Amino acid sequence: MELRRKRAYDTAEAADGFRVLVDRLWPRGVSKERAAIDLWAKDTAPTPELRTDWHHAPPEEWGLYADRYRAQLAGESSAALHALVGELRPHPVVTLVHAAHDEVHNHAVVLEEALRPLLD
Repeated sequence: MELRRKRAYDTAEAADGFRVLVDRLWPRGVSKERAAIDLWAKDTAPTPELRTDWHHAPPEEWGLYADRYRAQLAGESSAALHALVGELRPHPVVTLVHAAHDEVHNHAVVLEEALRPLLD
């Protein structure tokens, strides 16, 4: 399986395969038609508290945020993570869609890292 990441504000393409929105909130200003989302996995997204903490944290605290999100995925969101794995398995190409501006330091990167070993 090929696992990709893409911003919700970028154009959806057939090459994206199965598109999964991995944000807890719908991306502002993006219509459902334009987003072309096949699955909304909001239960695997960071909790509202964690999301708020990240938005108020300085960039150098990225590692701390990522560790907290990994702990969430291993704990309270573990069942949702494993359910997501089951949904993704039949698809040869999956794109994790997110609204974050920073394409390197965001929850979709951490979620992708958590999913890869479970999908092998």
